[in-house]
Amino acid sequence: MVNVEEELTSTRPARTRAVVVAVVALLLAAVNLRLAVTSIGPVLSEIRSGLGMSSTVAGLLTSIPAFCFAVLGLAAPRLARRFGAARVIIVGLAVLAGGLALRAYAPNTALFLLLSVVSLAGIAVVNVLLPMVVKAEFPTQVGTMTGLYTVALNLGATLAAAATVPLTDAFGGDWRLGLACWAVLAAIALPAWIPLARERHDTSAVAGTHDLVRVSRHPVAWALAVYFGLQSTSAYVIIGWLPQIYRDAGLSADEAGLLFASTSLLGVPLGFVLSSVAGRVRSQSVMAAVLALFGVAGYLGLWWDPAAAPWLWAVLLGVVNTAFPLVLTMIGLRGRNPATVVRLSAFAQGVGYLLAIPGPILVGLLHDHTNGWRVPLALMVALMIPQGIAGVIAGRDRQV
Repeated sequence: MVNVEEELTSTRPARTRAVVVAVVALLLAAVNLRLAVTSIGPVLSEIRSGLGMSSTVAGLLTSIPAFCFAVLGLAAPRLARRFGAARVIIVGLAVLAGGLALRAYAPNTALFLLLSVVSLAGIAVVNVLLPMVVKAEFPTQVGTMTGLYTVALNLGATLAAAATVPLTDAFGGDWRLGLACWAVLAAIALPAWIPLARERHDTSAVAGTHDLVRVSRHPVAWALAVYFGLQSTSAYVIIGWLPQIYRDAGLSADEAGLLFASTSLLGVPLGFVLSSVAGRVRSQSVMAAVLALFGVAGYLGLWWDPAAAPWLWAVLLGVVNTAFPLVLTMIGLRGRNPATVVRLSAFAQGVGYLLAIPGPILVGLLHDHTNGWRVPLALMVALMIPQGIAGVIAGRDRQV
């Protein structure tokens, strides 16, 4: 008995250290999941001026994340099966850091877009694999850890949105240096994953192609994918165009950046609370419907007059952005077991991001052809309706 007690006592500190390492690695990676995207919006005017970029191409720039997350994200489970999730995440973070550093000094639009794809390719694999890591490292605390890493994600998004303009000003108005700085955070996250990469990886719960096909036959999977896609459409329109909408309404670049940052900042406490509450109730349908109503109100406010109550519109859109942690939580709840959750996550995110690709591009096209924001914003109001419907269906107490 003494030997057993001594063994338990000796293994407890090691187990605690392993948990701490896993938490730190998870949060550092999550901070980087939106930096490459949210750092663009506040200086989009300067980027377009410096590279000669049209509104339509700028719309393409805001859709690239969805394309990368969809196409490259679907490849992530296969890579994890072969090499282990932690090792693939390390490569993803390294690719992200290199892409961010090089993208800032691209001499033309084409190379800027190409290097954006490189950066986002790194994010794509990390984006899909973090839920898998949560399942593997924290099997009894999935809801809590999902909430924590979405908090870290939102903090990183907020930091990039709020600090890019001040950083640019600090470097004498050089937007290239202001963007390049974010490569540092990706580099900082790399060492934390080395201990996890040394562990043997279990491939039994990683989704294969056949598994994804089977999941696609279930209506719940499609409801989750549609909800994921429509909330991503809204999120990327906000990320890509909200600062420009405010600036076109006469607000300064600094104020527009702060307003945009507030939409991400709200997601920090709200996302965590929403995930926690959603995990304790049987149905999340009412939550999804209420979030859609907030979206309708926020986009209608911008349609009416962005400058009339800019902070109110930003708050409303910040609330609807918490649909992201809600859908991640629903993915975890709809799967009967961890293996199903992994397959459901890969399918919902892959299909969902594909559905989100046209949105920001269409918003840019409509803006160019109408020379204003009313028609694009009317489209976003309309899209809140199917988003709410899909969320209600996905939130029902059913499992795959």
